[in-house]
Amino acid sequence: MGLMARLRARASSTDRQIAGDAAEDRALAHLQQHGLTLVERNFLCKAGELDLIMQDAATLVFVEVRQRSGQRHGGAAASITRSKQIRLTHAAQRYLQRYRHPPPCRFDVVAIDGAVITWLQNAIDS
Repeated sequence: MGLMARLRARASSTDRQIAGDAAEDRALAHLQQHGLTLVERNFLCKAGELDLIMQDAATLVFVEVRQRSGQRHGGAAASITRSKQIRLTHAAQRYLQRYRHPPPCRFDVVAIDGAVITWLQNAIDS
């Protein structure tokens, strides 16, 4: 989605959606600073949504972005339940159907707790 389309979409978004988009923007910038390349953003299917799909050398990386204002209740990373992990896995399987020979993959989490960004690689078992 282009910048203008994203701005128009944000104009009709809720505060929660705007905060989520901002968290994804921060996560994307962080990952790009570490050499990853964006493949797709907000892949949506019946199984669920993948926030960011990135390329890290030959590896396809499915990234879940979580943001919390603080560490209360365990923080952002702790908010990823087993059922959420299953939905992410199913969405990734749906995404990978477009490949004749799927590349190596992993699931990462970018947890944003206040101003602190933590990048957890291979954080979700598939």
